[in-house]
Amino acid sequence: MRTDNNHPDTPASDDTPIDLTTEPMAQEGDIVVESSLSDEAIESILTALDDGRDDDVRVFLEELSPADSAELLSKIGTEDRTFLIDRFSHVFTAEVFSWLAPELARQTLEEMTPGRVAKLIASLETDDAVQLIEDLSPRVQKQILLKLSADDREALEEGLTFPEDSAGRLMSQDVVSIPRFWTVGKTIDYMREAANELPEHFTVIFVIDPMYHVVGEIPLNRILCSRRSAKIEDLALDAIHPIRATTDQEDVARLFQREELTSAPVVDENNRIIGVITVDDVVGVITEEAQEDILRLGGVEGGSDLYKGLVPTAVSRFWWLAINLGTAFLASSVVGLFEVTIEKIVALAVLMPIVAGMGGNAGTQTLTVAVRALAMKELSRTNMTRMIVKETAVGFLNGTAFALITGGIAMWWFDSHLLGVVIGLAMVINLIAAGLFGILIPLVLEKMKIDPALASAVFLTTVTDCIGFLSFLGLAAWLMI
Repeated sequence: MRTDNNHPDTPASDDTPIDLTTEPMAQEGDIVVESSLSDEAIESILTALDDGRDDDVRVFLEELSPADSAELLSKIGTEDRTFLIDRFSHVFTAEVFSWLAPELARQTLEEMTPGRVAKLIASLETDDAVQLIEDLSPRVQKQILLKLSADDREALEEGLTFPEDSAGRLMSQDVVSIPRFWTVGKTIDYMREAANELPEHFTVIFVIDPMYHVVGEIPLNRILCSRRSAKIEDLALDAIHPIRATTDQEDVARLFQREELTSAPVVDENNRIIGVITVDDVVGVITEEAQEDILRLGGVEGGSDLYKGLVPTAVSRFWWLAINLGTAFLASSVVGLFEVTIEKIVALAVLMPIVAGMGGNAGTQTLTVAVRALAMKELSRTNMTRMIVKETAVGFLNGTAFALITGGIAMWWFDSHLLGVVIGLAMVINLIAAGLFGILIPLVLEKMKIDPALASAVFLTTVTDCIGFLSFLGLAAWLMI
C-alpha cells in the first residue's frame, strides 16, 4: 500500500532534489523525464511513491504530456494506478483518459465515482466525451449522465443513440455555421461575440440555408482576406461532402483520404447539419481499424485483450481455438484415408507437413492482400476476375519453383526420384489452391456479410491442409504403390 507523504513515519531514502532533465539514463533516487516514457522513468516514479516523495512525483507528472501520462497509467499495476489517480487527480485530466486503450479506460472510469467522471467529460468536446463513455456499462452511463448539466446530458444522449462505429459517434456537435445572406463583417463580429461558445479549434465555417441544409463551406483564411461588406453567398464556396450520421466510420475515413479533406459536415436523415468530423478524428479511426483487422486475422475479436482479465481473455480465445480444433480433425481425417500408404512408405509422414505448411503460408500472403484490398474498397466486381487469375498464376509460378527445390531435396534425402516427383506435383497443386482460395474465401465471406478479416484464416488453413495432404498422399498411392 502507498503511504501518505505527511505521515511522520514515512521513510525518505534520498534527500537529493529530483533531476527533471532529459538525461538518457535515470540516476539512483532521481526521476528523469525523456521524450518518450522509459522503463527507468516509470521505475523511478514508483520508487518515489514508495519513499513518500509526493512533491517530487507531482512535479514529474506535471511535466508529462497527456499521452505520456496515459502511457504511465497503462504500464503500472492496478493498485499503483488507482493511487496515482486519487492522489494527483489534477494531473489526470479527461484528455489523459482519452489516450488510454478502450478496455483500460473502461476499467479505470468504472472504479471512479459517477460525479468525478462527469466532471472529467464535461471538459471534453461531444465526440471525445461519447468515445470515452460508450464502452461503460449502461448502468454506469446512466449514473454519469445524471451528474451532467442538462445541455451536456442532452448532447451525450444524442451521440449515444447513433450506431457504434458510425459518423454520429465520431462527430463533434460543436460546429460553426452561418446563414448564406450574412456579410463577412457580420460573420467576424459573430465569432468575436460568441468566442466562448465556439469550438477550441476550427478552420472552416459551414454556410447553411434557412432549413439548415449545408450549401457550402468557407475556410477562415478566406473570411479574413475579404472585405467586411462582402456577402457570404458571393464568395466562392468550396464543394462540400456531407456525411450521413449513420455512415460507417471506415467509409468516413476512406472519404477523407480520397478527397483530401480536413473536415466534413454530418447531416441527419433530412440533410440538416448536426455536427462536424475533423481529420484528427479520422486519424484515430484509421489506426483503430488497422489494429482491429490485424487482431482479427489472428483470431482475436473485439480489440486488444491486453488489459482484460485472465478468464475473459481465455474464454474469448477458446471458441476460436475450438473451431481450429475441428478443422484440424478434418485435415487429420484426410490423412487417415491413406493410413496403409503411409505404413508402406514412411518417408511420406516426414514430408507431408512441408506441402501443407507451404500451402498455408502462400495462402496467408494472398489472404492478407485480399482482405486489405476489400477493406480499402480496391477489390470489386470490375477487377475481381483479373485478381483471381493473377493470384492463381502467382501460386502456379511459386509452386513450380518450390516443386523443383523440394523435389530435388526429397530425391537426395530418400534416394527416390519418384518421391521427388510426387512432392513436386503436390507442391504445385497446393500452391495453386492457396492462391485461388486465398482470394476466393474473403470474397465469398464479404458477399455473405461476414467479416473476411475474422473468418478467412480458419477456412483457408483447412483448405490448404486438406488439399495438401490429399494431393501428396493421393499421388503417392497412385504412383508409388
